[in-house]
Amino acid sequence: MDWAGIFIYDTTWAFALEILVRVTVMFVLIILFLRFTGKRGVRQLSIFELTIILSLGSIAGDPMFTEDLPIIQAVLIMGSVIFLYRLCTWAMMKFQPFEDLLEGKSLYIVEDGLLVLEKIKKGKMSHDEFFAEMRQQGVEHLGQVRTGLLETDGNFSILLYPPENTGYGMPLFPKQYQPVEQVESGVYYACMHCGYIDTISDAHQLCIRCEDDCRNWATALKSEIVR
Repeated sequence: MDWAGIFIYDTTWAFALEILVRVTVMFVLIILFLRFTGKRGVRQLSIFELTIILSLGSIAGDPMFTEDLPIIQAVLIMGSVIFLYRLCTWAMMKFQPFEDLLEGKSLYIVEDGLLVLEKIKKGKMSHDEFFAEMRQQGVEHLGQVRTGLLETDGNFSILLYPPENTGYGMPLFPKQYQPVEQVESGVYYACMHCGYIDTISDAHQLCIRCEDDCRNWATALKSEIVR
């Protein structure tokens, strides 16, 4: 096996030095572009901005090692992308429909301690994804949550009930989020699909809120949130 051909091939010391210069220039341009957006992290990027960032890979990658591709072309392309980005952000500030088109809208996932059925049916957010987000914010069950909002940048915002107004809610941790086999009178149960709270007579009773979507119930919790 020709190890020299694999690792070196026809690379000269002059071209190796040129690659270092190209990579340094493109790296600096990428950093400047990211700082220009004013964002502090990837989690703060919207779909529109993430698309712009991903396009930088192609814009900056090829000039780093392609000998016959001058850096000035990449600079012109990146400059054009920055101009279009600023133009789009200006248009989004001026025209709400244009912002909704590029950024999307915030989605209400929880309202008054219940999952929003419309978003569940449209598959806007899976139960597992939602549960993980809520658990990371210290939420044990939906009865603690007045409003849950999925922001356009992927962050999850919640408004909690005051401790004295905490109600019964669907559990969010795996050990409690289990279908019951037998029901007890006077005990509240939560629909495992939408979070509806009811005193049921049958462990496989239909949820009147979900209708035909759910027959599984978990024991509802009413513990106050600990901060």
